[in-house]
Amino acid sequence: MKSLRSLISWSTFLLIAGLLVLSALVYVTSEVLLNRFVDGLLLELSDTLAELVEQRPEIFEKSGQDVVPAGRSTQERQIIPDIPHSLRVFSADGRLLWSSPNAAVQESIPPHILRQVQIEHTVFVTIESATGMPARHLFLSIMRDGHIRYVLQTETSLRHYRETLYGLLFLLSLASGATLVVAWIGSVWLAKKVLAPIETLCARAETMSEADLGKRLAVDSPYQEFRRLTQAVNSVLDQFQRNSEVQRNFCEIAAHEMKTPLTILQGNLEVALMKARTTAEYRDALINNLEQVGRLIALTRPLLTLAKFTSSKPPIHLAPLALEPLIQEIVDELTLLADDYRITLMFESQPVPSILGDAQWLKQALINLLDNALRYTPPGGFVTVRLHRAGEWVDVAVEDTGHGIESENIPHLFERFYRTDWARAKDSAGTGLGLPIVKEIAEAHGGTISVASQIHKGSIFTLRLPVSTRQTVSA
Repeated sequence: MKSLRSLISWSTFLLIAGLLVLSALVYVTSEVLLNRFVDGLLLELSDTLAELVEQRPEIFEKSGQDVVPAGRSTQERQIIPDIPHSLRVFSADGRLLWSSPNAAVQESIPPHILRQVQIEHTVFVTIESATGMPARHLFLSIMRDGHIRYVLQTETSLRHYRETLYGLLFLLSLASGATLVVAWIGSVWLAKKVLAPIETLCARAETMSEADLGKRLAVDSPYQEFRRLTQAVNSVLDQFQRNSEVQRNFCEIAAHEMKTPLTILQGNLEVALMKARTTAEYRDALINNLEQVGRLIALTRPLLTLAKFTSSKPPIHLAPLALEPLIQEIVDELTLLADDYRITLMFESQPVPSILGDAQWLKQALINLLDNALRYTPPGGFVTVRLHRAGEWVDVAVEDTGHGIESENIPHLFERFYRTDWARAKDSAGTGLGLPIVKEIAEAHGGTISVASQIHKGSIFTLRLPVSTRQTVSA
């Protein structure tokens, strides 16, 4: 597994390698440019000397004798100024005709260079002198009537050239070395500065146990990113603490709810076994126990449903679904039950688009809502299901004319096992899990469930689902 420290070290290494490559490129480029500069200067001097040879050949030809003059005449000094380069003029066969006073003694052109000049006419060569200092030479042929008449040589020492390159190499080495040291020290400091808060955060998180869920992490860092990281971790701890408390309360309440029928079962069995009973007495005990078993089954089914929806992948399969036929089917199925309660069950529908939904689970949610509405609406009352569109949502509202819900109870209606005092007195067989299941189903569909109620006027539960934007989706 990669670490941030190694990533910073590798980044520093790549930075140093890139700097060294850049320094090498600068050095090589400077060497090439300086070489071109020297060659250009030699070529310019050769062109100037060639013009002089063409215009004033008498300066370089003295009575047809090929001699090396000891110095320059006044006329030469006026035409050819003093320059820090050596100039020579050779005949076509390579013999020296004329040279500048600062030129070293060279009576002829080396044969291999002369042959190269005869072929290429312009030749650059670097030759080391007797002192070991290299010099750059340019040999340039002057043509007349298709034949080489003269060979001009310009020469300059590469001492300043080499000194410049050595100085540049020293500066690049010094700068690269200093940058390398600074970059390495900086990377160590940065890694320590960056990782210290993270290591502190990890150390504190690793020592936390379930008993420490109420505690929160704190990192003393001036950087905004670490504060956001700490806040994010604390938010996760908040959520984990809430989930842990909900789970603990859920288990306690579930155990309490299951304890009552189990206690009754145990009591009935103990009483039945204390002495011999008649067949009718045994039958009454079995009937009572069967009722308690039914109560346990009625409790475990919604518990299993909630367990499915609290998993990482709710058991729903979304597909385009038309709500109007589904609701009409449910209303038709519950009409007989409503008639038994002497309650009028109605369905009012407006044209709405299809949604992405799971017909089985949405049917379960609507049955839960209608069952509550029928259960807590007095005889002669009304239960109305309304279907309409609200922007990018489709609303299914279940309205009843029952007792209503006290305002202090509304925030807790969708909590597991929560039942109002009025509901417990009205119906002792309820589990308090119907509305939490509706909430889980709504959220699994990307929707919501809300309630509005007034005492002695009734309640309206609204299931809001998003309009379908795709053809098929699997969840």
